[in-house]
Amino acid sequence: MGLTKTQIFDTSQNELATIFKVLGHPGRIAILQYISTQSACICNDIVEEIGLAQPTISQHLKELKRIGLIEGEIEGNTVCYCIALDRWKEIQALLNSFFNEAKINCC
Repeated sequence: MGLTKTQIFDTSQNELATIFKVLGHPGRIAILQYISTQSACICNDIVEEIGLAQPTISQHLKELKRIGLIEGEIEGNTVCYCIALDRWKEIQALLNSFFNEAKINCC
């Protein structure tokens, strides 16, 4: 069996690609921006605030949760979301490292 495309890249490259892919949708960026400006966990008002359908919001939340950027806490029939601060800082460090290592030597 041959190598998958991800196997020829190192862990950091694969992790950054996954993060960029998840953050590559403006709906997810809007969700993160909204959640990050709130002082408490956010439940049902994400749909009202962002303006996307509930199933679409749920899919975006699932992707953000998959890479660990948000955490969900079940309260009755709802799930309340907040930023996963440790992972947020970890991703920030990865992105800073990526951009700081780039040498700008364009024509």
